[in-house]
Amino acid sequence: MNFSLAPREEKSAYTQLLILACYALAGAVVGSLLSVVALVALYGMEIMQNTMALSTGDPAYLAGLRIAQSLTSLCLFLIPPVLLAITEKTRITTFYGFKRPKPVLLLIVLLIMLSSLPLMEWLTLSNQKMVLPEYLKSVENWMREKEAAAMNMTILLLRIRGFGEFLVNILIIALLPAVAEELLFRGGVQRSFSRMFRNPHIAIWVSAFIFSAIHMQFFGFFPRLILGAAFGYIYLWTGSLWYAMLAHFLNNAYAVCQAWYMQTHGIPLDQVDNSAYFPWYAYVISLILSIFLFKYLKDKTTQSDGKQLG
Repeated sequence: MNFSLAPREEKSAYTQLLILACYALAGAVVGSLLSVVALVALYGMEIMQNTMALSTGDPAYLAGLRIAQSLTSLCLFLIPPVLLAITEKTRITTFYGFKRPKPVLLLIVLLIMLSSLPLMEWLTLSNQKMVLPEYLKSVENWMREKEAAAMNMTILLLRIRGFGEFLVNILIIALLPAVAEELLFRGGVQRSFSRMFRNPHIAIWVSAFIFSAIHMQFFGFFPRLILGAAFGYIYLWTGSLWYAMLAHFLNNAYAVCQAWYMQTHGIPLDQVDNSAYFPWYAYVISLILSIFLFKYLKDKTTQSDGKQLG
């Protein structure tokens, strides 16, 4: 007699998305509570009566801001997809696809992120110049207020007083969000949408839209949308989250390094997204190189898969 068990079937994509959303909502609540506990432990109950002190730029409150940022990334982005894999009783590495990375593909991803820098700058500057129709002026004013608040918080987090703080920022602003957000949006959301729509392109762009929208930065929406889609295609073609995480990390690390450079050269951080660093022809070259490298990555992974299947 054969007592071997059939492979356990996953829950439906709709059920997985619902479970993931519930875990994320619970994570947001838990993350907020833990942030409050951490801030009270650091600064006492007085901080709850004067929360605006956190946004004054006082270096004394920088540690609290960084801890709160880390707790948000952990509870809202990292833990929910981990719990989803546990709910499905599947190893995380198997559930999300953590194939052993290949050096040549890592190099291609690195080149893609480097070559796309001018293109992303152009998208960012263009998005910031967005103006809504006159009858939506009140909406635009509200969006700009939200954008200014988000930018102020980003500037506070990017302030660096030494190499030690630079490494801390690499960890909590570049590495942790790259791992956590890719695990949630590409590993969790995109994976479920792919099963739901049976169309990887729809899954990639819907996931990228959610990825950009959840950051609530309206005048950075389109460059973040394109980045999300780029990470999604890297995940689709390579079949491994490692490459998408690397691309995300490189994008974030560039911002941290740029901020460090500006501070060491006396350039105000509020100018980081308001001035062009590349000439116009660099944008054209960047677009051509990015398209070529993405096609090369697709062809390379297709050939690799073909050899494995042959």
